[in-house]
Amino acid sequence: MKVELPGFAFNYITENSTQCDAKTAFVLTSQNEKYLQNAKDNAAHSIINICEVATIFGIDKIKIVGLTGTNGKTTTASAIYSFLLDLGKKAALQGTRGFFMNDEIVEGKSLTTPSVLNTYIHIYQAVSAGCEFFIMEVSSHAIVQKRVEGLNFELKILTNITQDHLDYHKTMGEYTAVKNSFFQDEGKKLINKDEDKASFNFKNTMTYGIENSATYRLIAYSLNNASSGIIQHFQEVVPFTASLHGFFNLYNLMAAISATHMLVGGKLEDVANVVDNFAGVSGRMEQVSESPNVIVDFAHTPDGMAQVLNALKEKELLVVFGAGGDRDKQKRPMMGKVAASLAKRVYVTSDNPRNEDPQTIVDDIVAGIEDKTILSVELDRKKAIKMALDAQEEDEVVVILGKGDEVTQIIYDKEFPFDDREIVREFLITL
Repeated sequence: MKVELPGFAFNYITENSTQCDAKTAFVLTSQNEKYLQNAKDNAAHSIINICEVATIFGIDKIKIVGLTGTNGKTTTASAIYSFLLDLGKKAALQGTRGFFMNDEIVEGKSLTTPSVLNTYIHIYQAVSAGCEFFIMEVSSHAIVQKRVEGLNFELKILTNITQDHLDYHKTMGEYTAVKNSFFQDEGKKLINKDEDKASFNFKNTMTYGIENSATYRLIAYSLNNASSGIIQHFQEVVPFTASLHGFFNLYNLMAAISATHMLVGGKLEDVANVVDNFAGVSGRMEQVSESPNVIVDFAHTPDGMAQVLNALKEKELLVVFGAGGDRDKQKRPMMGKVAASLAKRVYVTSDNPRNEDPQTIVDDIVAGIEDKTILSVELDRKKAIKMALDAQEEDEVVVILGKGDEVTQIIYDKEFPFDDREIVREFLITL
């Protein structure tokens, strides 16, 4: 990517050394420093560091909020964005779902945390649009690869730490250390007090929680007809209602309410009053059909699956899921075990197999399922969904996990159109 900058000695900047020329400056980052000589060989106009870009883009004029954690980043970030807009603030959101500004979508889905320069460009766009806040999801990969290099965060938030990405981080200890490394500075932080794997610098830290005492604590809640609760923050005791379902979403809401209050100040009640306006995130506990009851969710880790299925534990569940190829293999049997422990019937299928043999992935999942009498295996995801819908009886819920609002399926290095929700709708028309 080349970014045009009229009025400077150079006409463009880039972080790609192959795009350098006499009119283009090379933005040197921790990610691309090994290509510095290549940039020089390509006659780069000059070499500038990312801090210089920050000055050029004026990103000190906006408050950056970074969220990391295994689960809940997207919903929590989206909720903060929604609350800020409803409170009359101008805000931008960057994450798994894309890039949004002031309630409009600017770019579609990409990496959870894009490259350094991409993020800086988004922040520059937000500054230009008059945004006061920039909310971004921060992945563990981005922390290791320093894709948040040079950013001065107004607030950092931890949702939780459970198993994922061990294909990259190798051990749970390493993965946990990476997440916690984000919180070792003295800047403002908001930490999930109920996450026992959290380790952070206590200076300028506030906490939220349900089970343990915290700066923001949920002292009562109900999960009947969506959710509601009462938050205590020092002397303030404030009720809220929300349209989100599931105990795990109480944590997402607590993080979002607490963070928004920390960002805007004033009465906690003012934040609580806009919570019910947030309708949730597409592909997260999304009810595709009410009768028959079909729910699609992005959950793709053992803990994420447990959270979703426990939220529906009063119902008999038919669960359809797989696991991504070229990703953490250790979690696969654990996912199988979770599904089998909470479902009436389990349909194991393909997710995004990428370069792996789908049968091998399925075999890894099935290894965690002791009771094979509740198991059906169908590698074709569309057929697996139909099997569950055909078998569904009144009052049962079909739960399709893993892909959420994704609209493609990745097989080898190609993407094919595939949306779990649209597949369900197609089948329901013919039932």
